[in-house]
Amino acid sequence: MENTCNEKKLKVAIIGCGGIANGKHLPAIKKNQNIEIEAFCDLIEEKAIEAKAKYGKEESRIYTDYKLLLAKEKDIKAVYVLTPNKSHSYISIEAMKADKHVMCEKPMAKTYAEAKAMLEVAQETGKILTIGYQNRYRADSKYLKAACENGDLGEIYYAKGHAIRRRAVPTWGVFLNEDEQGGGPLIDIGTHALDLTLWMMDNYEPECVLGSVYHKLGDQTCTGNAWGDWDKEMFTVEDSAFGFIKMKNGATINLESSWALNSLDVDEAKTSLCGTKAGADMKDGLRINSVKYNKQCIEKPALDATGVAFYDGEEDNAPDIEQSTFYNAIINGDELVVRPEQALIVTQILEAIYESAKTGKAVYFK
Repeated sequence: MENTCNEKKLKVAIIGCGGIANGKHLPAIKKNQNIEIEAFCDLIEEKAIEAKAKYGKEESRIYTDYKLLLAKEKDIKAVYVLTPNKSHSYISIEAMKADKHVMCEKPMAKTYAEAKAMLEVAQETGKILTIGYQNRYRADSKYLKAACENGDLGEIYYAKGHAIRRRAVPTWGVFLNEDEQGGGPLIDIGTHALDLTLWMMDNYEPECVLGSVYHKLGDQTCTGNAWGDWDKEMFTVEDSAFGFIKMKNGATINLESSWALNSLDVDEAKTSLCGTKAGADMKDGLRINSVKYNKQCIEKPALDATGVAFYDGEEDNAPDIEQSTFYNAIINGDELVVRPEQALIVTQILEAIYESAKTGKAVYFK
């Protein structure tokens, strides 16, 4: 889904040159010939320099202060905010006020109030604001969304959001720092599962939330962790969290998330849906279950099959499509796939799960 090189160029800046920048955004931007990175910014200058060397131009500028970047880079039309969760809101707000469109990495913000302020500034300034929920662009997600929109599942009244890792705690950066991130697996990967679930249901009106948050495994050693043992003194966030969400129309959602959990039922960035006509899950590829001709039936769409020996039918991957979508929204006025109004509700629900876990009571919404 690359744009052709004769289309209009979009000049952008990268604020935050850490893991998510190098792991997702920068490789995808490099594939898009119409997005040019004019400036790189990171508190650690070496990270910005390294990112420029790999993904920038010879004339790309380096900054350690995002405020200076916003003040000096008048020709830049868009900014990528790829920093820890704590700074998503104020950097995005200042960027929009500086006449820049914003791609902000997920979650939208650390708190609902911060996210709401971001949305309000986007509306006031007329700037495009989108959030990095790239899993919506996967082939299975797009197929299931089309099925939901077509009414194939009927009324979706029960769903599960899956974000379970057995032992995969990120040990780098500030992932274990509650002040910087706002939480652990719930706000990190649970946010993707919840976003997919709400999007499929097209339901953004929660009534109440009940949550449980656990700190059960963080003080262990010899952890068997995928990225090596974590430092238990630094592990200030939860290792697992679970939420029960009741929507105003009566639908219910179970959200499960963990970085460390003694479970073999491991799934991440997936959803399961139960409707009046059919159900669906992403447990073994995309599966749609229904009853046909009085028999239980499971359908598995061939998302990459073409029947052509020399072509496997694979589409561009989700991060590539995410970049093209952002580009086309700015340059061509196309609709966003991830709207800030939707991401706001994701943050609202995540915050409510944390609040419910602290108080032991359900959180109700007006």
